[in-house]
Amino acid sequence: MADFLSATAALGGLAVEFREVLPGRANLLAHYSPPGPVQRRILLAPHMDTVGEPSMPDSMFQPRVINGRLHGRGACDTKGSIAAMITALLAVVKSSGRPRHTAITFVALIDEEDGQKGSRALARQGFASDLAIVGEPTCLKVVTAHKGDLWLRLETSGKSAHGARPELGRNAVHSMAQVVNILETEYAAMLRKRRHPVLGHPTVNVGSIRGGTQPNIVPDHCEISVDRRTIPGESEKGVRAEIRSLLRRHGLKARLVNTKEALCPSLETDHRMPLVRQFLAAARQHSPAGVDYFCDAAVLVEGGIPSVVFGPGDIAQAHTADEWISLTSLERAVEILKHFLLSMP
Repeated sequence: MADFLSATAALGGLAVEFREVLPGRANLLAHYSPPGPVQRRILLAPHMDTVGEPSMPDSMFQPRVINGRLHGRGACDTKGSIAAMITALLAVVKSSGRPRHTAITFVALIDEEDGQKGSRALARQGFASDLAIVGEPTCLKVVTAHKGDLWLRLETSGKSAHGARPELGRNAVHSMAQVVNILETEYAAMLRKRRHPVLGHPTVNVGSIRGGTQPNIVPDHCEISVDRRTIPGESEKGVRAEIRSLLRRHGLKARLVNTKEALCPSLETDHRMPLVRQFLAAARQHSPAGVDYFCDAAVLVEGGIPSVVFGPGDIAQAHTADEWISLTSLERAVEILKHFLLSMP
């Protein structure tokens, strides 16, 4: 994918570079440098990686157009954004009205679906831009806010005993069942009382539970994994503290284990910023939008790059066995991006 894009960008007159993130894994950057002094920088940032689905047939590796829809793996998330962004940029470069003082970089990022490794590397490298447009399927809406995601692991301990004499043990699974009940009821209700004007309320979901070995042994260990979607203003430290406090109030003992999972922060970019207002106008959108999923945008914001999210397609088709994107949305995305980029000085 990166080799194809680099060749396409070079043939279109863009300066191409690879920035290594991991051995053999690199972000691809394609630069448009204006003829005059640079007054601002715009970043177009989709990701190249895709998510498979166990029931996905082999045919999904061959693009098929059916009734105005392009079917194929990653068509929506986010090959559609890649296609729209590189097409728009190459058209701008060929235009007589191309920006004279705005530098534009197209960056095809790796591993958004696996810890945002590409965007985290770009942020660490100190890449500077006045606005990043992160490619994701947003139904062509300009998104200025998205939820964050925090994966937690909790463990309970007990005492092993023979299943014939359970009173001699202490059942860790039973203890965890009480923890799960509190998280899915009282804690979830507490979160529903918090509101963000665009994103709504934060959520909690207990996604997996593991404990015990066989029916005739009282389990001495149990653990759960928890997905906690955050809204702007919430922090990992604060989430952990409120869960510990809640469990203490109910006399429940469960350890919050430190994991190596990277925190996916929430996003909130001021829609009143001049460049954001300009992009909203190009999309003929009167108010900003928000999405529940997280993406590279918040990572880039933490690296000092104001970011919004935009792209053709609907997240409902992402990661599915029959992923597709409408050709009309692809064409419309190109026109919106071209209109915005050509409005740059």
